[in-house]
Amino acid sequence: MVWSHSFRSGVARAGDFLRDHQRAIRRVQWVIVVVYIALLAIPAITPLPDRTASVFNNLTVLAQFAFWGIWWPFVLVSIPLFGRAWCGLFCPEGALTEWASRHGRGHAIPRWMRWGGWPFVAFSLTTIYGQLVSVYQYPWAVAAVLGGSTVAAIVVGWLYGRDKRVWCKYLCPVNGVFNLLAKLAPWHYRVDAAAWRAPVRRTESINCAPLLPLRNMQGAAECHMCGRCSDYRGAITLTPRSPEAEIVHVENGSGWQTALIVFGLMGLAVGAFLWSASPWFVSIKQSAAAWLVARDIYWPLMDDAPWFILTHYPEVNDSFSWLDGAVILLFIGGAAVIVGGAAFGGLWLADRLLPALEMPGVRDADGRLLRSRLAGVHKLAQGLIPAAGAGVFLGLSATTLTLLQHEGVSTGWANAVRFTLLALALAWSLRFEWRLAGLRTARTAPRLGAVALVTAGLLPFCWAWVLFFVRW
Repeated sequence: MVWSHSFRSGVARAGDFLRDHQRAIRRVQWVIVVVYIALLAIPAITPLPDRTASVFNNLTVLAQFAFWGIWWPFVLVSIPLFGRAWCGLFCPEGALTEWASRHGRGHAIPRWMRWGGWPFVAFSLTTIYGQLVSVYQYPWAVAAVLGGSTVAAIVVGWLYGRDKRVWCKYLCPVNGVFNLLAKLAPWHYRVDAAAWRAPVRRTESINCAPLLPLRNMQGAAECHMCGRCSDYRGAITLTPRSPEAEIVHVENGSGWQTALIVFGLMGLAVGAFLWSASPWFVSIKQSAAAWLVARDIYWPLMDDAPWFILTHYPEVNDSFSWLDGAVILLFIGGAAVIVGGAAFGGLWLADRLLPALEMPGVRDADGRLLRSRLAGVHKLAQGLIPAAGAGVFLGLSATTLTLLQHEGVSTGWANAVRFTLLALALAWSLRFEWRLAGLRTARTAPRLGAVALVTAGLLPFCWAWVLFFVRW
């Protein structure tokens, strides 16, 4: 008990430390901004590396390894470990958009920007576009995808809000992904309602850059963990918690979050990672090419698209034809429908097996709690966050391993680690489904049945990784 109290006090002091060192945090952010811009700009104005280039002698290869081998895979890992501390403490886009907002026009946030579908749409479009222009391989593609996002963040910051992160809250392509993964974080800033109503300290206003309603803040999904509000009014404290607490007891999910989990992270992203290794992709393209040639239709076979629409680097014999682009879209879309559709189907059937989910606080004309079937699916979908996040990490880390192999590092251990991580993530997701089903019935049989149905829906997702890492 003493150890527990000491640990909680130490965690709270960590939040206060962040609050008291905001100037140092901003300095770190600007150092990261400078490094980030250098890694974007310098490779874009230098010649493409040859086959002998290495991370030790070529800045373009170093930037490629930094962005796709280290940066993005391990930022993803950091979110369920530390919450969205990356966003609040280190992210260059967050720092730039907040700086632009501090000195910008300060317009009101338009209604269209508040649309709930942007996290799914932004993630999907960025993922697909990145595949079409080969963002993992070429510096101009990186400049277009990451640099374009950064420019948009600065413009949005300049136009809207005052000293806020409007871009981060509504339009950032990875905001939705980070929002989901942060629900697994073992800490959050807890708000004491009684202390808020009777504050004993720090009643001056503070700037919550991601625009959170601090008084009613629950969970860690949207919090950037920057520490500015620590001990505000004596009511907000960085506190340890169970990594399962938010999904089981706080978050109810929504239609767009469900779409992002099953059709985005578990469907579309799988297709984006798999298409380049798939013999099915080659077969579809060859069949389509033969069909076109037989009908004297040749323009789709041309590889004359500019690099910012389709990959076009003839100097290294790497250019996509219009047919390549179409088949990439078909493959990614097919994966979203098949893999994501199967996962959604398992959730839908599991929901039908369980009693309907009650909607707390929502009652009909007779005063009875309303029950919602669709809300039940969305709640169950939250349980798939560990598996979905692990899938994206496995796909991104494939680039890490490819780059390590190029440097002569042995990766024979990789598949054992990959499938261990995937198995642990799947087990955690199924544990979530068991607990979420338990919120709706205490009977063992329907709970087991619901977990079995969700498991069946995950089989195409699992098989996709077997194909990628073992068969192909």
